[in-house]
Amino acid sequence: MAPAAKPITSPVPDAWYPTLAVLMLATGLVVTASFFIYEATSSKRNRSKVKELITGAVASIFLGFGSLFLLLATGVYV
Repeated sequence: MAPAAKPITSPVPDAWYPTLAVLMLATGLVVTASFFIYEATSSKRNRSKVKELITGAVASIFLGFGSLFLLLATGVYV
């Protein structure tokens, strides 16, 4: 007979979901705002593609995980 299976649990406590959602979404929005300010204030010749890609990737990661934790905090388990 097979041993009893353990339930899958989250590595992050459920009580942290709302806090993580707010912090990550706020950080993502700040990085997004800095990206837009950089794009609006620098000329096309002075822009750095590497800086644009890194800033966009960081903002995307924070907004993505912030959205995930927001869904988890509201009870939508994805």
